[in-house]
Amino acid sequence: MDRRTFLKNGAAAVAAAGLTQPFRAFAAEAPGEAKWRTFEVTSRVEIIKPSGVTRAWVPMPVMPDTDYQKSLGQSWTGNAANMRVYRDEKYGAGIFYAEWPVTESAPVAELVTRFATRDRAVDLSAPGNAAPEDKAVLQKYLAGTKFITTDGIVRKQALEVTKGATTDVAKAKAIYEWIVENTFRDPKTRGCGLGDIKALLETGYLGGKCADLNALFVGMARSAGVPARDIYGVRVADSAEYKSLG
Repeated sequence: MDRRTFLKNGAAAVAAAGLTQPFRAFAAEAPGEAKWRTFEVTSRVEIIKPSGVTRAWVPMPVMPDTDYQKSLGQSWTGNAANMRVYRDEKYGAGIFYAEWPVTESAPVAELVTRFATRDRAVDLSAPGNAAPEDKAVLQKYLAGTKFITTDGIVRKQALEVTKGATTDVAKAKAIYEWIVENTFRDPKTRGCGLGDIKALLETGYLGGKCADLNALFVGMARSAGVPARDIYGVRVADSAEYKSLG
């Protein structure tokens, strides 16, 4: 699938409001159009050859509930001495945590999460079609983080790439086009990458995986004044629009 087509048909998670130029992004579905689907996902952790105290962290569905996803509860089992759920109050991320003592030779835990989700999409070719969002939320997604910095070389690159763009949509498209042309997926990158976009730009080596390239888009968008965030998830069903997903 061509990445430009992917952008045009709704892959960019740009949390901006009031966008007026032709563009299609994830936003609120019109009432009555989107159907809710329910899922149950089981995540099983088995530690091979543990050494000392063993700890595991498992990502959970987004918290709190949104207009596109709602939690239906969770449960867990295992032989860990300590199992509980942590929640990041700033971003709403939920993490299941398990800890085993040094005496446990075969650490295992199983997390079951249940949730309902639905599609949401909006055509931003006309004014007023963007999903409404609280100003405080938009402001939060303009701020920099440890790895997604919004100053220095990141801001310099963002301003260069978006030069001449006057709307949020035009800026987002310019940044995306630049990333398509200049970055690449590096299969040798460990895991999903660190997402350290400052280091990425400083070294000039623009290869990485999802955490690197997604974060680069988000950081540059924020640097250019466009609220943005990156969202990760587990594919639980076939994509209705793209057969390469799900």
